[in-house]
Parts: sequence; structure tokens; C-alpha cells
Amino acid sequence: MFSIKLKSSLETKHLGELLGSLLQPGDIVTLNGELGAGKTCMAKGIAVGLGISDHITSPTFTLINEYTGKTPLFHMDVYRLGTPDELEDLGYEEYFYGQGVTLIEWAGLIEEYLPPDRLDIFINKPEGKDEYRQVYFVAYGSRFAHIVKELKQFVHSGD
Repeated sequence: MFSIKLKSSLETKHLGELLGSLLQPGDIVTLNGELGAGKTCMAKGIAVGLGISDHITSPTFTLINEYTGKTPLFHMDVYRLGTPDELEDLGYEEYFYGQGVTLIEWAGLIEEYLPPDRLDIFINKPEGKDEYRQVYFVAYGSRFAHIVKELKQFVHSGD
């Protein structure tokens, strides 16, 4: 696990951009945090790192937003699913095991569908702190452990 304190939405976006530059087709990243924690801000940075220039928005009401770039991005928000089984109706396997990077907000609601190899990101916004965030990266599988190691090295080299 790797944890970092971010002091602004710009820092959140920059960290997402760095992460996006390390991701490859087939990678799954979950974004976890309360409403307003910064999940979409992180997603915007990841998109930039993937070479996507489109305006990134939260898929709260659409469930899935698809973006094209050097690597496609599938940005999912499963908060409004009535049941986890509705994920099957969306054809989740085509996204999870396809040729793009999949970001999943509120992934805890579909835990049983998540692949064992993935990167979970937890964004905590302390009470009364508008910009400050504590971000935790939890890697599952050797590929994501390597990504977290690279993130950590990059962040610490900038200290």
C-alpha cells in the first residue's frame, strides 16, 4: 500500500496523470471515496495520462462514459445500479477484459465481479478540509504492485 497527502485538486489531477501514463489496456482501477472526495478529478488526470483530450465528466447518470485516446478509457459509476446483477446487463466483461483501461467508481458495490488483479484507490476528504485529500493505493497482483512502486518512487523523487 502507498499513501500520499494531496493539498489541492491540481495535485490530485497531476497524480492521476502520472498513474494514467503507467496504465495499459486491460487494467482495472477502482476509485473509492464519498461524494465530492475527488474521484472524478483523479479520473480526469488519468485520462490525460492516457492521451485523452476529451472533457471528462462523472458517469453518475450514464453509468459508463467511453473515451478514445492512445488507450481507450471506460469510466464507470456503479452507484446507481439497482442490483449488482445489472452489471451483467451492461456487458461489464467487455469493459473489464477489453482493450481499454476501466475506472470504476463505487466499486465496493460490485466486489464479487471485480477481477483479482487491479488497483484500488481510496480518496479520503477530512471533515472541514476543502482541498486536502489523503489518497491510498492498494495493489492486487504483481503488475499493480509494480505500478504503485513506480508511483511511490516518482513522488518521493519530487520531495
